[in-house]
Amino acid sequence: MRISYLDGKVKNHRHNLHNLAELSHVEFNTAKYIRDYLEKLGVEYEVYLETATVGIIKGKNPKKTIAFRADIDALPSPEGAKHLCGHDGHMSILLGLIEYLIDNKENLNDNIVFVFQPAEEDIGGAEKLMDAGVFKKYNVDEVYGLHIHPDFPEGYVACKPGYLMAQNGEINIDIVGKGGHGAIPQNTTDAVLIASEFITSLQSIISRNINPIEGAVLTIGKITGGSARNIIAEKVSLEATMRCFNPEVYRTMSNRIKEFAKGFEVSYNCKVDIEIMDGYLAVNNNRELYHEFVNALGKDKIIETDPLMISEDFSYYQREVPGLFFMLGARNEEKGFVNGLHNINFDFNEDILINALEVYEVLLRYKGSIE
Repeated sequence: MRISYLDGKVKNHRHNLHNLAELSHVEFNTAKYIRDYLEKLGVEYEVYLETATVGIIKGKNPKKTIAFRADIDALPSPEGAKHLCGHDGHMSILLGLIEYLIDNKENLNDNIVFVFQPAEEDIGGAEKLMDAGVFKKYNVDEVYGLHIHPDFPEGYVACKPGYLMAQNGEINIDIVGKGGHGAIPQNTTDAVLIASEFITSLQSIISRNINPIEGAVLTIGKITGGSARNIIAEKVSLEATMRCFNPEVYRTMSNRIKEFAKGFEVSYNCKVDIEIMDGYLAVNNNRELYHEFVNALGKDKIIETDPLMISEDFSYYQREVPGLFFMLGARNEEKGFVNGLHNINFDFNEDILINALEVYEVLLRYKGSIE
């Protein structure tokens, strides 16, 4: 392939960036590595949010401006910051694409914007960059992004039109009753009992308040309460997450949780405090870009996946301009690359990095952005 000469360089980027792993907001060494390499290539860039790096490579006859995004932060682990979600690979792919475009600049027609984005694993650096007006400044028309994913086999990409990844929300619930001796329950308001009833009741939201054809999940993942076996607990705290695709479904779930809380306060003479922290919006792939993507790559290279309940802040770019996000297959059972994202043993075969570059190159040629 035309782009295979970059295979060694892209793998070397991955090695270097893997060893530089840094958490959200403090990706300073990672950002320096990216900027040093861009300067070596003679590519101009701007700094946003301290660790974000954004720039443009201008085409000779631009009809549009196309953006490509890579996230740059790592995850916490017992061994310190570590790339357990493939972001080191994402950065390496985008650096390889930039070098390819510079090497072939005389054949580049359209403008290409590159975005190295911090804090995907935390507050959503994408939203912050959009608030800073990055896409407006560069007049971006459409945006592409990818994620290495071990649920899909090497040599393929997984994608779908419309909703690909879910909107998410995190929920904190404090149930406060009246504590007392376990042998004298009539003088207490048992927060453990109320919490158990509350958890059971919340499950009816999905089964009875949401249209069955809509995808949604509500999970209570953590319960904290009580101090001893013979003491009726005064307070129980719950931590939960909810996921769905349709914004109206998200609003319904949020409202019903709050309504249940009010009802329980009256029924059990207790206090139920609810905090809902809205997460990322749903990743919603533009249908026109998806069909163009399929035509460029060929149906035999694409797995049309079911929607995924994981979340991604790429959705904030799609709120600004049409966008397409896809999964880069990384599963290789023969070589043992089967561990899931955020798993301490997550890794991938670096040969997939050049696969991703070829996807981008084929797409840009199909679109006429490069000759």
